[in-house]
Amino acid sequence: MDIITADLCDEYRDQVEIAEPIFSIYGEKKAFYGPISTVKVYEDNVLVKKALQTIPEGSVLVVDGGGSTRCALLGDNLAKIAVKRKLAGVIVYGCIRDSAEINQLNIGVRAIATHPLKSIKEGKGVENIPVQFAGINFEPGAYLYADEDGILVSDERLNK
Repeated sequence: MDIITADLCDEYRDQVEIAEPIFSIYGEKKAFYGPISTVKVYEDNVLVKKALQTIPEGSVLVVDGGGSTRCALLGDNLAKIAVKRKLAGVIVYGCIRDSAEINQLNIGVRAIATHPLKSIKEGKGVENIPVQFAGINFEPGAYLYADEDGILVSDERLNK
């Protein structure tokens, strides 16, 4: 099913939250949707990798990286895990790296910037909690819809 966030806004205006337009688009998949899984980390991507390896197929991993632009939380190796596991996409409130490689993968990725430095590996952070950034709340189990026009979140699936 094609996702068009403008059409979803027209039809479900009172049921969606719209993220502030702070993200750049990466990956071959320009539009994607799925149930949200979350991790909250800061300059440490151990839990990002764990989530990519364990969340259900078709999910969208939402990474609250605190908006840090001092290192990357996702690179091509982690993006390949998402592709292999058939995840819908990844939203990173932080940076990614290996963007040229990620742009050739069948995955949808949104991030605020790119950065060549990899993150630390201490395993600090929290999984499966509500996270807030870009002016909205991302609840585990809610649905996220993304395309070239933006990112929407709804408590329930809209495109049945």
